[in-house]
Amino acid sequence: MRSDASTPVPRWSSNRASSGNRSVPAAEAPVSAREAARLFADIGPLASVILAVSGGPDSTALLFLAARWRGARKKGPKLVAVTVDHGLRPGSAREAAMVKRLAAGFHVEHRIVRWMGRKPATGLQEAARAARYRLLVAAAGREGARHILTAHTRDDQAETVLFRLARGSGLAGLAGIARTSALDHMTLIRPLLDIPKARLLATLKVAKIPFIEDPSNQDPRFARTRLRGLAPALAREGLDAARLAALARRFGRAEQALARATEQALAHLCRKGSTEPREMVMDGREFAELPVEIALRVLGRAVAQIGREGPVELGKLERLLAAVLESGATRARMRRTLAGAMITVDAERILVERAPPRRTPAGNMNSARSRRGRQIKASFTGPG
Repeated sequence: MRSDASTPVPRWSSNRASSGNRSVPAAEAPVSAREAARLFADIGPLASVILAVSGGPDSTALLFLAARWRGARKKGPKLVAVTVDHGLRPGSAREAAMVKRLAAGFHVEHRIVRWMGRKPATGLQEAARAARYRLLVAAAGREGARHILTAHTRDDQAETVLFRLARGSGLAGLAGIARTSALDHMTLIRPLLDIPKARLLATLKVAKIPFIEDPSNQDPRFARTRLRGLAPALAREGLDAARLAALARRFGRAEQALARATEQALAHLCRKGSTEPREMVMDGREFAELPVEIALRVLGRAVAQIGREGPVELGKLERLLAAVLESGATRARMRRTLAGAMITVDAERILVERAPPRRTPAGNMNSARSRRGRQIKASFTGPG
């Protein structure tokens, strides 16, 4: 990325670009002003918005497109770009400063937040991602914003579907990344989710906007990098990013329908039984008559709600459902624990209640307290 403070004055492209007499395919054409207006239409009424900008090509394109869109409007939200410096490689502070200068060239306020403290020896990518979102949420709170824009693209959607497929995710996981989602008290918006990365690169090239290349994106130690390397071969077989993204949308529609059916089934079963903060009782016979997928989801919701240990691993939940149905069919009493919940099948009823506390050795208990006590610290760099 260029380190000088000057920033070229960008220009919008038309929907079709050309190189000499050769037309550029639509999937590789720069994003036009009209398209940008459509992409950012739902944030128009907002008072302020956070842009998550690392300085890579995708987030730099987000910064450029959002700034040009806002600059063409008489009214619109205040844009604040936030760069998270994870401190994971030499030069990260310098790169964050480069992003600050680039944002200044677009008349967008910029903040730098840093991931402080020790970094984990394993699971670094997952920890960095969690830290990034916590720091973005904190930065948004300081700015009085409730919406955070990220630069996820169609390529990210395709990678996510493949990643989750390889790990045996259920329908909800295969629905991929949602365009909007909740995070704490914030709303995440991904306006570029339907845009191929190639189009963002073309947009930056036409506008002569510099960006940073993150070497970790080429590190084969990470699963997503390895999956990215398979993309050309998969595309030759017809499984390209566009098709995977379309598949995610279809999974998403199916997921919404099943989620609605699950809510209805849960409400019906709990009217017949009871639901309290610490327990849920369901009619065993009516539960057994549910379609298997709905029964699985009802059971998962009950365990997650009562156990309060988060979503239950799908494989474990499937084994629990099989045991519950078998117990109901044979009228044999059953009791199991899963994810902080205790499930009892007895006399044609299913009782889900909070499991007794696990016995923890004193040393492990102190270690657990220590882990819970750790907090991610952030330092804040304001404008200037």
